[in-house]
Amino acid sequence: MEQTTTIDGTKRRLSLRLARSEDDLAAVQRLRWDVFFDEMGATAEVGAAIGLDADAFDPLCDHLLVTDEDAPEGPSVIGTYRLLRESVARRHGGFYSASEFDLGPLGTALGQGGELLELGRSCVLPPYRTSATISLLWRGISDYIACNGIGLLFGCASFPGTDAQVHAAGLSYLFDNHLAPAQLCPRVLAERAAPWAPLAPGNYDPRRAVMALPPLVKAYLRVGAMVGEGVFADHAFNTVDVCVVMPVEKITDRYAARFSVAA
Repeated sequence: MEQTTTIDGTKRRLSLRLARSEDDLAAVQRLRWDVFFDEMGATAEVGAAIGLDADAFDPLCDHLLVTDEDAPEGPSVIGTYRLLRESVARRHGGFYSASEFDLGPLGTALGQGGELLELGRSCVLPPYRTSATISLLWRGISDYIACNGIGLLFGCASFPGTDAQVHAAGLSYLFDNHLAPAQLCPRVLAERAAPWAPLAPGNYDPRRAVMALPPLVKAYLRVGAMVGEGVFADHAFNTVDVCVVMPVEKITDRYAARFSVAA
């Protein structure tokens, strides 16, 4: 799968595939280090000495990777998404997000015709944060959904910094307008909830609140995402997180083609 984009005035061929070797995984982990740690200020224990963002979930997951085939230094990984299927997670201790949110309500997805897929560790190098790169990643997710019988996508989406109150307007907008129904609503673990004071409707400008949302959160909303209840402060990654939930069958018509490759 390929896409063409322009970087620094030069056309580049971007390709997308799943990681298939230890070298691929190391390239993904190095990219994540560059974005999460060097750029965004995360702190690390595992991988700190060698500049890799690595954890115990990596070997269990599939990793989408976008490669710039025409990079001056040779083909290089410039974007990634980590994918963890429910059938795999259940055999190996559960999902990454379960350390932040109670995912119990999501178990109902299995009874609705598909398994859960956790999306995580999404990142793209700054020069490549274009619609072409994002489109390519979502086409890959679309194929993965079709090939693996996925019924519901979920995962953590992050706001920068660990002070949730800084994002009170955006968070209030999400919970006022996009809260998942009770039967599909993860809830932040009570002992790990980030303190903040929601703003009542009318006490913030919804348009400005939407504009201030992180790009990934806005992208999720465009495909019909909802959010779980509560906010988690991830001090290791210097973020505050919400849990997003995307039932495949309810994805908005505008984006449905990206999620119906098999059909």
